[in-house]
Amino acid sequence: MRRPVAVRVVGPVQWIVSPALITVALTILLATPVKLFGLSLPEPVIPLVLAFAWPLIRPSWVAPLVLMGLGLFLDIFWGGQGLLGMWALALLAVYAVVLGARTFLIGQDTAVLFVWYAAGCCLAFLVCYAVVTFKAGNMPSLLALLGQITPTLLLFPFANRMIEQFDDGDVRFR
Repeated sequence: MRRPVAVRVVGPVQWIVSPALITVALTILLATPVKLFGLSLPEPVIPLVLAFAWPLIRPSWVAPLVLMGLGLFLDIFWGGQGLLGMWALALLAVYAVVLGARTFLIGQDTAVLFVWYAAGCCLAFLVCYAVVTFKAGNMPSLLALLGQITPTLLLFPFANRMIEQFDDGDVRFR
């Protein structure tokens, strides 16, 4: 007689809805006009963590829709001045690239995942840089770009933790 195997089923609330709401809350929190030692709080693109982690956790049709919503939220919240859809495009581009490389990335070492996360961040910011340059007719500040890329890259431990936490959440998707 075979013993039943305990399966920990992780639903969309745990790996999609909760992280998306936390992302929105943190984005709003970091946009507060607080100055510490004369410096403003960093404004990383927190949804990039989700755009990288979600395709590695489990491919889904819900995740790109939520990413599109998060991108539109960023465009509206940061005042896109006619660039509605820019961050949605960037997040979906990262999601698509990571989804395409999913079979290679599953089970890789943390250093490999960080390199891919950094490449995904560069892709997202390159897309946004190109859109802003095309729309505005001149190139945005590279220092401001680096000021947003750096804190976004520092969010990799959260993406890695999320991947490790939910990777074995449902053995049906192995």
